[in-house]
Amino acid sequence: MRLVIARCSVDYVGRLTAHLPMAPRLILIKADGSVSVHADDRAFKPLNWMNPPCKVLEETVDDGPDVWTVTHSKSGEKLVLTMEEIMHDSSHELGKDPGLQKDGVESHLQELLAEHITTLGDGYTLIRREYPTAIGPVDILCRDADNATVAVELKRRGDIDGVEQLTRYLELLNRDSTLAPVTGVFAAQEIKPQARVLAEDRGIRCVVLDYEELRGIEPDVLRLF
Repeated sequence: MRLVIARCSVDYVGRLTAHLPMAPRLILIKADGSVSVHADDRAFKPLNWMNPPCKVLEETVDDGPDVWTVTHSKSGEKLVLTMEEIMHDSSHELGKDPGLQKDGVESHLQELLAEHITTLGDGYTLIRREYPTAIGPVDILCRDADNATVAVELKRRGDIDGVEQLTRYLELLNRDSTLAPVTGVFAAQEIKPQARVLAEDRGIRCVVLDYEELRGIEPDVLRLF
């Protein structure tokens, strides 16, 4: 990746035309051939850009600012950068990116909830995670304050399919006289309204989980106690 900080103006010539007046900006030229122009006032969206495939022609002008022309190889559209002053120009080999590794997947949620089972209510105790049944494992099996069995289905985003899955587990578990009666808890970071309606209609309690709180991270908000 090449990083250039320059005082420049930018003109886009194509199906539409756009002009950015002279100002300091960050220019990213990536290994995939894309070129993007950034300001210092937004998180990620560039002011203007050219997707690959494209070519960059850097022209040195003796009696004026250098001109960089980025031309899209297929459409012919152009991004013309008039470089009044280059303040930084460096290249860096980043290598192959391993990709995004999402934090808070269901298995981690299961582990955290099992560790903090009283999130579901005072007096709750864990029986086991991944409780085996003939149709698959129940995410968490636990007991409530009255020592009644509770089956918990965990999702990052709870929808109707998750409620249906928990319903099947409950039907099966309630055939076991050593566990019955078994109630259900549908727990997720986000529960869709339709899923909540279906769950409550079937006597299943819904619990929205705060992942950061489960991890013991204080929320970045001011609270009054």
